[in-house]
Amino acid sequence: MIRRLARDYLSHHLGKIVCAILLMIVVALATGTQAKLIEPALDKVFTQGDTTLLWILPLVFLGVSVVKGFATFGQAVLMQKTGLRLCVMMQTQMFDRLIGADLKFIHGDATGKLVSRFGNDVNFTREATVKTFTGFGRDLFTIIVLTGVMIHTHWKMALIALVIFPVSVFPILYIGQRVRRLSQRTQVSLGDFTSFLDEVFKGFRQVKAYGMEDYERKRARDVFEGVYALHYREGTTRSRTYPVMESLGGLVIAVVLGWGGYQVIHGDTTVGQFMTFFVAMGAAYTPLRSLANLNASLQHGLAAAERIFAMLDYEPAVAEAPDAKPLQVREGRVVLKNVHFSYDDEHVALHGVTIEAPPGKTVALVGPSGAGKSTILNLILRFFDVQQGAVEIDGQDTRGVTLASLRKSMALVSQEVTLFNDTVRSNILYGRADADEEAVIDAAKAAAAHDFIMQLPMGYDTMVGERGLRLSGGQRQRIAIARAMLRNAPILLLDEATSALDSEAERQVQTALARLMKGRTTVVIAHRLSTVTNADIIYVLEDGRVADSGTHHQLLSRDGVYARLCRMQFEDTMSLGDAPAPKPLAARA
Repeated sequence: MIRRLARDYLSHHLGKIVCAILLMIVVALATGTQAKLIEPALDKVFTQGDTTLLWILPLVFLGVSVVKGFATFGQAVLMQKTGLRLCVMMQTQMFDRLIGADLKFIHGDATGKLVSRFGNDVNFTREATVKTFTGFGRDLFTIIVLTGVMIHTHWKMALIALVIFPVSVFPILYIGQRVRRLSQRTQVSLGDFTSFLDEVFKGFRQVKAYGMEDYERKRARDVFEGVYALHYREGTTRSRTYPVMESLGGLVIAVVLGWGGYQVIHGDTTVGQFMTFFVAMGAAYTPLRSLANLNASLQHGLAAAERIFAMLDYEPAVAEAPDAKPLQVREGRVVLKNVHFSYDDEHVALHGVTIEAPPGKTVALVGPSGAGKSTILNLILRFFDVQQGAVEIDGQDTRGVTLASLRKSMALVSQEVTLFNDTVRSNILYGRADADEEAVIDAAKAAAAHDFIMQLPMGYDTMVGERGLRLSGGQRQRIAIARAMLRNAPILLLDEATSALDSEAERQVQTALARLMKGRTTVVIAHRLSTVTNADIIYVLEDGRVADSGTHHQLLSRDGVYARLCRMQFEDTMSLGDAPAPKPLAARA
């Protein structure tokens, strides 16, 4: 893990790290020099009255302190910059991996857990990296220099310290391993914490509407208490190094005070030598304690790095073949051949489904919830790969073409509209980023969106808010349709694209969709059967199989699944009163 961090990230900042280490050595030498200056100050100036050194030593001490201060500042800035660049590199690579992953990866983790990896895990790794280099740089060099001062001053007393302090290594290593295990659990709990908040904020209207505030308060307390308990255990385990270090430090100081004082009294050691040794030993204690705590911080960071690398090492189930070629769309024929697919080993979504969407025709997919309609759209877009069978566009297996060319040939309008926290213009340009202003406006007009856009405070430059919440449902739907129109793709995928529109807007959009669909292969998921009565072919899905197919009138005459669904929807409509039924997609010219 440490080797990978060094190879993949720190090696890119080798120059800054080397400079920081050199400055750390300067800090260590300055600290040792400050301790060593005490001996002549006591023995020469205070005891013997050397007036020359009385002026020289303060100036030297001041100069050493200034050098130490600037060197400390320099190494801190360099390590901080290195750590922050490490964050940016990791987050960039993680996002590249995330944006290139398949839907299985995204659906496998809650949003909050993924966000936690970008924030908490990356910061833990950065902090551990900076502390490790600072510890093994400045602190270790300082200990080495001060140990040299102690040995040079009084090697026998130095031997006592060098024998006692290594004993602390064993409990520190043991504590570090426990911290790493607890840290892994803590970081998982932080992901759960972020996921919980994300879930509640997104469902805030439902919480208020159903009066579930007390229930969510209880859930929040449980989540917060769980995070607290793990943080408390981890912090307590980390703190176990303190009694070890304080006890051993106290033992060394007690021995040095007793023996050193005895030698000073009997004239075997000067006061200057004793104080130099004592100050050097005291100065070495702080970096030594930092090194003792370093292992716990390092284990904490390594636990976070494991989660990051697990994400970076994820291999998408949907990947381009090495010899993938760009998709050549000649007619726009979409065919699913004997397709079998399951999202997991237990639940099969499609059983031997064969569907054909002829060039320039509209194919509707109908059926009860869970029949496999959305799965078919996911497979056409190659969000997932089939387990058996094939999906072909103009005779080309989608697994053998580049993903970019495949998805460029399609436009998707989903029932659940996704708008980004950006301007109206940018959201429409998501369909084709290089389109000019005129094309954007034309697409908006065709989607019956231009008029309401111009009434917004900033027109096309109006920010739509997170997930487009500053717009109504119908407005969001029309912007999504404008995006698809701007795409101008030969294959159109619609998931009940007019479900959120009022009667007048629906009439306008139906006309616009008819223009958009003309000459294009269109696959429509229909929840309201009355919207697809004019479809060229209707495939009826049930339990992941094609139960029937044909035109609206052919299917009604067979009195099968489709007819039953029509009767159920008709009865539901009648039970709601005499509300007008949704209009069908306009017939092609």
